[in-house]
Amino acid sequence: MDTAAMQEAFLKQQNELCDRIEQVDRFDLNSVKLVAGVDLAYWNQGDEEYAVCCIVVIDAETHAVVEKQHCSGKIEVPYMPGFLAFLELPLILKTAELLSASPDIIVFDGNGYLHPRHMGIATHASFYLHKPTVGIAKTYFRVDHQTDYTEPENEAGSCTDIVIGGEVYGRALRTHRDVKPIFISVGNYVTLDTACALALRLTDRESHIPIPTRLADLETHIQREQARSAAGQA
Repeated sequence: MDTAAMQEAFLKQQNELCDRIEQVDRFDLNSVKLVAGVDLAYWNQGDEEYAVCCIVVIDAETHAVVEKQHCSGKIEVPYMPGFLAFLELPLILKTAELLSASPDIIVFDGNGYLHPRHMGIATHASFYLHKPTVGIAKTYFRVDHQTDYTEPENEAGSCTDIVIGGEVYGRALRTHRDVKPIFISVGNYVTLDTACALALRLTDRESHIPIPTRLADLETHIQREQARSAAGQA
């Protein structure tokens, strides 16, 4: 399938899935026991691109790590703006299959509803993982190439909605004073208010990034270097 045909098929799938997004809480935040963080890291070997996906599950109350899993492989889908989920999803699903723990909610280092068709990786993956999901991005994704966000007040917990065409796509949230905001968007089966409350609850003094995605990000760097080393020795 050439790139144009692939993009057309991906667009059709995104539009179909978009109608099934539920911005409602399918869970009680106070009953959440386990939260998983998901991130990927990439590297090149010759002319081929590879990635590793890492999932870290933590105890929502103690923040202790319950489980770590990872999976790496060659990227088979070319990168196309707006369709990153199709590139990342295969590795995410393979890694999720390795989990012994069953997280109550899964947070992604990326976006969900904050996407041109509301189908960032956090949303797209929810239909395959069958779990509530949240997108937590470190950098702002300008959906329409022009709408910016308003900086939240310089206080922990301050936030501003990201509104595009009269619709709320996500929220800029400052987790600590004197730090850059992070960008929260609904994945699926959760409200934006609950997603932000969860992010604040899972952020400690070590970083402005919530623990699950921060640990997943750190783990991707470790696993990527190990995969690179193994490939160099092969």
